[in-house]
Amino acid sequence: MAVSFDLFGTLVDVTRPDDPAEAVARELRARDVDVPEDWGEAYREVHVDAPEGAEVPLPAHVARALASRGVDAPGNAPRRAVVAAFDPDVTVRRGARDAVAAASEHGSVAVCSNCSVPGLVRKTLVRADMRDAFDVVVASAACGWRKPDERIFERVADGLGCEPNALVHVGDADADAGVERVGGSFVDVRDVASAEFVDVVASFARSTGRGGAASTTVDDDGDASSATDEGAGSQ
Repeated sequence: MAVSFDLFGTLVDVTRPDDPAEAVARELRARDVDVPEDWGEAYREVHVDAPEGAEVPLPAHVARALASRGVDAPGNAPRRAVVAAFDPDVTVRRGARDAVAAASEHGSVAVCSNCSVPGLVRKTLVRADMRDAFDVVVASAACGWRKPDERIFERVADGLGCEPNALVHVGDADADAGVERVGGSFVDVRDVASAEFVDVVASFARSTGRGGAASTTVDDDGDASSATDEGAGSQ
């Protein structure tokens, strides 16, 4: 069996900026970028014509939003501003560690997360002290596709060394059910009490059996690396 877990809202809770546009603007100003007066409006506009299901990394969106107002941000200022703006406190949800451990007893485990902020999934796992719990980590910012698009689940399955229809995905949102598009199984934990989380995952793991083993991790900056390396690729 191969199991992937959604990250944000399923395994961890994180703090988020009350006003993302203003948080990014503040970090841009700290890097000597001229933030336009109507930045809030520019931030909310669509600036990248991406295909359906594709992820647009937030730094690219920010750079295009600035350009739409005639601002040319120097170097990698948009990326550094975004990373600094989304720098969360992390709380591991009750039962999350044990649920991952229970799944790993029956096969390989992964994180599959929608996150447009480069490096945020890796940072979150490190702060949660869960980085080494997973064989594969896939974030939409690196993969290029967001759940529920089937291509992100295919990437996870490939990393875990299993067929997509053998993948079990645990999550708390409609997007997580996208695993069913590739014939996989969705374990919906939205209505599962935290005290029952481990039992639900363990029961499903036992009934499904053992799957393939993984040797590759995909990081959330888009690089492939050994599963023992520091790099690893939000929901």
